[in-house]
Amino acid sequence: MKNGVASPGLEPIAAARLSGSIDVVDLDLPPFRPRFPWWGADLQTLANRLRSMPRSVAPHTSERVKFPLPDGSGDMLLASLDQPVTSKAGRPLVILVHGLTGGEDSLYILSMAHLMLSRGSRVLRLNLRGAGPSRPLCRQHYYAGRSQDFRAVLSLLPRELTRDGVVAVGYSLGGAMLLKYLGEEGDATPLDAAATVCAPIDLAAACRHMMRRRNHLYHRYILGEMKVEATGEGAELAPAHRAAIVQARSIWEYDDRFIAPRYGFAGAEDYYERCRPTRFMGGIRIPTLVMAALDDPWIPGALYRDYDWSNRSLTPLLPAQGGHVGFHARGNRQPWSDLAVARFFDHG
Repeated sequence: MKNGVASPGLEPIAAARLSGSIDVVDLDLPPFRPRFPWWGADLQTLANRLRSMPRSVAPHTSERVKFPLPDGSGDMLLASLDQPVTSKAGRPLVILVHGLTGGEDSLYILSMAHLMLSRGSRVLRLNLRGAGPSRPLCRQHYYAGRSQDFRAVLSLLPRELTRDGVVAVGYSLGGAMLLKYLGEEGDATPLDAAATVCAPIDLAAACRHMMRRRNHLYHRYILGEMKVEATGEGAELAPAHRAAIVQARSIWEYDDRFIAPRYGFAGAEDYYERCRPTRFMGGIRIPTLVMAALDDPWIPGALYRDYDWSNRSLTPLLPAQGGHVGFHARGNRQPWSDLAVARFFDHG
């Protein structure tokens, strides 16, 4: 917003003052307009499954990094540490955290990694507990409230990686976990800035939304992927837990009968209530971009529209379109969300 006038380059809800350490107009982004052939929220969402993209960060290089978790479980998280061909002095380490059933090679993770590497930053693509390459090395499993694992990873990072600062980006469920962590830590976090893309900031509302009839195919696919992931190599499951996973007919039922009892919650409602990001977002004290599309078929736009954005550490960016972790826009093959996050970090 300049001289009190909203910029025409911003979606209306993002241009209204908005409560971050910088005004979103300073990102100098064009308005989001979908790119052919990704018309509409569903195609924007499905693009991450349908579009082609190299499954590596070449010509940049990668090495495997291990994070043994200090909770006595014996579980170990794996990550890919990517080094840019040409590093740039003063660039912070960028940690990328995937969403539900994702991993280090999810297309949205690779897309953001390529952008940040091209800008001279090192990138850490983290696999959560029991996800992707971490699966065989973990008895237990990640969930939206498991912020202690992320806290442990940060504590294990060597000084050589963190000397120029650290920023983090969380996608979908990974974004929900990141927002919870940020609110718990306040200004004690070692992160300098953060961003989330399409995080379910109210877990119960998002789950109910996913279970609507119009989302039947999405719901069936994601639930199937969750079952494969949770029962994969390395998982240590009591017979009752394995049966609960296999027999679950919905994500709600999966969380109610497996995640909740295994990790100390009274049920799905209790898990969702105790871990919902909106309980923690008021405590965030570092610059944090909170981005979502209001037409997201998985997460109700009203959750973002109706949230009280009075915490000045939060900068909401809420375009009317973009789908779920889509944002495939005209004029650039790089997702619009990637460009927004990169520019936000530049302003830090």
